Amino acid sequence: MPLVRSVSRAVSQALQSSGCGCGVSILPVRCIGVSPRQVASDASFHSVSFADTDHPRVLITGGLGQLGVGLAKLLRKRFGKNNVILSDIRKPADNVFYSGPFIYADILDYKNLREIVVNNRITWLFHYSALLSAVGEANVPLARAVNITGLHNVLDIAAEHSLRLFVPSTIGAFGPTSPRDPTPDLCIQRPRTIYGVSKVHAELMGEYYHYRYGLDFRCLRYPGIISADSQPGGGTTDYAVQIFHDAIKTGKFQCNLKPDTRLPMMYIDDCLKATLEVMEAPAEALSMRTYNISAMSFTPEELVQEVQKHIPELEVTYNVDKTRQAIADSWPMNFDDRNARKDWGWKHDYDLPELVTTMFSFLGSDSRIAQAN
Repeated sequence: MPLVRSVSRAVSQALQSSGCGCGVSILPVRCIGVSPRQVASDASFHSVSFADTDHPRVLITGGLGQLGVGLAKLLRKRFGKNNVILSDIRKPADNVFYSGPFIYADILDYKNLREIVVNNRITWLFHYSALLSAVGEANVPLARAVNITGLHNVLDIAAEHSLRLFVPSTIGAFGPTSPRDPTPDLCIQRPRTIYGVSKVHAELMGEYYHYRYGLDFRCLRYPGIISADSQPGGGTTDYAVQIFHDAIKTGKFQCNLKPDTRLPMMYIDDCLKATLEVMEAPAEALSMRTYNISAMSFTPEELVQEVQKHIPELEVTYNVDKTRQAIADSWPMNFDDRNARKDWGWKHDYDLPELVTTMFSFLGSDSRIAQAN
């Protein structure tokens, strides 16, 4: 009993310190002991294609993170409210709970997750449950359980039930020895965080299951995602969200990265659009299972200049965080996403000026913006 309380406390703390990036959901370690199972070596699996059904039946794990709720909203418009099930281990806000189907799903509970897939006749699964880099480094055993053991459960269930499976990856899947400007789809990957290591593992396992069992696995490497709907969670790219909140509230912003630190970024609407597009793409159009996607690449200094066009009196200082700076210096400066644009027609909508204008319009205008205009 004390162990359960200890784990619950760790999970609760992790939840409070995350909530950004690839749709975070933190899951209890107590469920690591799952029933043994094995995918038959001679089995031949394939996903139900979009043309074979009226609409896919969708399950989103880790759905209360930065991306899950927005993705559910997009997919429900596309496929119907009741065909998209949002899931997590946390209690959703009322507006999320009443916006469409929501269930409790623990990805470390293999039996429960399998029942959800069977009982709801799921055909597409978006696997967003993961511990992000900062939280993962503070609790490596928990990150290993969630990001790797949970992935194995999802892969086995997806293969067994012929699902089309999407697992997001990240710029964190690259390391200091990767080419940075630009970073191609295929190159050396030696990340130095448990989060990055687990994402490389997910990319390779998904590709293996595709070629070994025919699993329809699809993956995108997301850049830094910027959204007005979620608060910054302390991640390396979160300065690009924090600046908007601070500009409106105080007119002062302190950046924890060097002013010339260039990183690839993307507005959340582009991210969700790319995710749906790659899932709808015909299987024969895909030349690989994991793609880079990109929209823009900028430095804190360039972002500040664009923000000051809306709030000229914004005061900016730099107080570099050594840990975040070291991570940023090991990540790509630009993503080469030519394969995504060629294979399935990826095209972004938001560049830096559109991003800044949209963020301010969503966050609301106060006297500073009104005066500037």
